[in-house]
Amino acid sequence: QMMKHAWDNYKRYAWGLNELKPISKQGHSSNLFGNIQGATIVDALDTLYVMEMKEEFKEATEWVEKNLDFNVNAEISVFEVNIRFVGGLLSAYYLSGEEVFRKKAVELGEKLLPAFNTPTGIPWALLNIKSGIGRNWPWASGGSSILAEFGTLHLEFIHLSHLSGNPVFAEKVMNIRKVLNRLDKPEGLYPNYLNPSSGQWGQHHVSIGGLGDSFYEYLLKAWLMSDKTDEEGKKMYYDAVQAIETHLIRKSSSGLTYIAEWKGGLLEHKMGHLTCFAGGMFALGADGAPPDKTGHHIELGAEIARTCHESYDRTSMKLGPEAFRFDGGVEAIATRQNEKYYILRPEVIETYMYMWRLTHDPKYRQWGWEAVEALEKHCRVDGGYSGIRDVYNNHESHDDVQQSFFLSETLKYLYLLFSEDDLLPFEHWVFNTEAHPLPVLHKDDENKEENKK
Repeated sequence: QMMKHAWDNYKRYAWGLNELKPISKQGHSSNLFGNIQGATIVDALDTLYVMEMKEEFKEATEWVEKNLDFNVNAEISVFEVNIRFVGGLLSAYYLSGEEVFRKKAVELGEKLLPAFNTPTGIPWALLNIKSGIGRNWPWASGGSSILAEFGTLHLEFIHLSHLSGNPVFAEKVMNIRKVLNRLDKPEGLYPNYLNPSSGQWGQHHVSIGGLGDSFYEYLLKAWLMSDKTDEEGKKMYYDAVQAIETHLIRKSSSGLTYIAEWKGGLLEHKMGHLTCFAGGMFALGADGAPPDKTGHHIELGAEIARTCHESYDRTSMKLGPEAFRFDGGVEAIATRQNEKYYILRPEVIETYMYMWRLTHDPKYRQWGWEAVEALEKHCRVDGGYSGIRDVYNNHESHDDVQQSFFLSETLKYLYLLFSEDDLLPFEHWVFNTEAHPLPVLHKDDENKEENKK
C-alpha cells in the first residue's frame, strides 16, 4: 500500500521526471542525473516487480522503451547514475527477462566508460555523457575521486561484461583494485579521497558512512556475487574489517557500539545514518569470516543494529537523524541542526532486514514495524512521502522530496523484512547499494550466456 501511494502520486504529478515533490505536487530534478529523466521509474522497476504490481510494472516498462534517453548533453554523477539507472535496469532485466532493459543497461554502461580516461584509470566523479569530459567534485580534497564513488561500480560493471560479452567493463573495475592494492594504507584503512592523476591518497579521512560506505559493501558482495571465487575481493574485505574494528569501532559509556570517523588519526565520535548499513554488512559477511570469528561478526551486526535503533528511538518522531554523536555526554543523538533531518533513508531498515534473515530474532521485525508507523505518521502526505527537516521536533516540517531511493530501497527492504526468506534468497541474489538484486554468477553461467549469443 505504501508503494502504491508513492508510485501513484509520482505518476499523477511527476511522471517521466526524476523525482516527485509530494507537497507542491510537481516534479523534482536533482543535478545528480544531469538531464537524464525517469530516475524514480528506473529505480522502482524491480520493487514493482517483486511486489507483483504487474500493471504498474508494465507502464514503467513501456515508459523505458519509449522515453528513456541517454543522448543528452549533460553532466551526471557516475556513481548515482550507475547505482540507480544501470543497477535498476540490470535487475529489471534479470527479474523479467525483458530485452529492453539489457539493451539500455549496456548502452548506458558504454556512455560511462569515458569517466575512466584518467592517468590511473580511477574514474572521475562527474561526466558529461555527450562530450565524454570528466572532472571531480570541486570540494573533494585536492581534485580527488571519492572512495565510495569509484568503489561502487564493481557489481554492475561485472554484470555489464557478463551480459554484453564485452570484457572492458570488468577490466575497468578490476584495475581500480590494482591501484588500491599498490598503495600503502594508513593503519590498514582506506582514506576517502584518491587523486586520479597522481594515484595518491588525498586527505587521510576515513569513514564507513558517506564518502566511504559502499566501497566496503562492494568488496564483500563482489566475493559473494562471484559464487565465492573472487578471493581478492574477499581478502580486501576481511582485512578492511579488521582495521575498522581496531581503529574505528568504539563503545559508548552506556555500552552502545558505534563506528567513529577517522581524521588523520583523530577520531570524531559521530556516526551517520548512512553508516547504519554496516550492521547488515557485518552479518552478511559473518559466514565467510574465519570460523572463530563468525559469531563475532553476527554480534557486531546486532550491536550496530541496536545503536541505530536507539538513534531512531531517541527522537520525537521515532525516525533517525542524518548523523548522531557520542560526545559531551550525549549518546546516539544529533547535536547539530544540520544533522537532524531524515530524507526517507533506508540504511537502518536494510540492517534490520539482514539481521532478521540471518538470525530470525523477532525484534528486527518489531523495529521495522515501528519505522513503518513513524513513516506513515510523519512522512506520508496527500501527494506521496516527504522527508522531514527535524526529527526531534513535535511538528513536521517537510522537505518536499520523495527520493527515488525510497521506492527502490526503503520500501523494498521493508517488504523483504516481512516476506519469507525464499523471496530473493541470499544464496542466489546480491543487492547493489541501491537495493537492486543482481544474480550470483555461477561458473557455468558464463557458458550459458555464451551459447545464447
